Amino acid sequence: MDSFFTALDNFFLIGLPYLALTVFLVGSIWRYRSTKFKYSSLSSQFLEGKQLFWGSVPFHMGMLVVFLGHLSALLIPRGVLLWNSHPLRLIALEVTGFIFGLAILIGLGNLIYRRLTNPRIKVVTNNMDWIILSLLTLQVITGLWVAYNFRWGSSWFASVLTPYVYSIFKLQPDISAVSALPWVIKLHIVGAYTVVVLIPFSRLVHFLVVPINYIWRPYQQVMWNWDRKSVRSTSTAWSIKRPKNN
Repeated sequence: MDSFFTALDNFFLIGLPYLALTVFLVGSIWRYRSTKFKYSSLSSQFLEGKQLFWGSVPFHMGMLVVFLGHLSALLIPRGVLLWNSHPLRLIALEVTGFIFGLAILIGLGNLIYRRLTNPRIKVVTNNMDWIILSLLTLQVITGLWVAYNFRWGSSWFASVLTPYVYSIFKLQPDISAVSALPWVIKLHIVGAYTVVVLIPFSRLVHFLVVPINYIWRPYQQVMWNWDRKSVRSTSTAWSIKRPKNN
């Protein structure tokens, strides 16, 4: 039985990371070269915008903060441990991360509800969208579970997971410390690798082409001659007549 669990740890903590990185790199390049015009999130905002706002904003804001928190523990682990040396700073960091994790969950809930209830959005929703939404939901739930039940994650992340990730990139994988972690933490790690594998084949690939130039680009003026609510309403019949929008 011990050999079975050892084999599982070797596959999920050593084999899967290299598989995920390979598929991510090769798949992202292949998709860009073959279907570069679909290298985006394939936004459905033109079909419906109100529910999207309450789903997209908390989701993206939460993801940004949580991602930067994980990235900080990976890039500057000593700085994170130094920050956490003061109890109040440690509590502030943990509470902030948990709140933004809840924001991600709320955003995902709204996005899933939107795709389930809006007829126009259901038409443009494919199986990969549901797989990604399910995986992300599982990731957030396990992440919140870990944060609540295994306190001070920012400290043990910098002490245990950061050396493990470095060992993967150095091609000298060392899972001795990670393999001893509780199963829910391992599940969270495996979930992250699985999401990375699917990025090139899903809407998530759009994060690779973030339109940073929008920051300094001149404002784009859009003038509507049709009522936006009427155009976007699901009760409005489709028309072959071209909209009079400038």
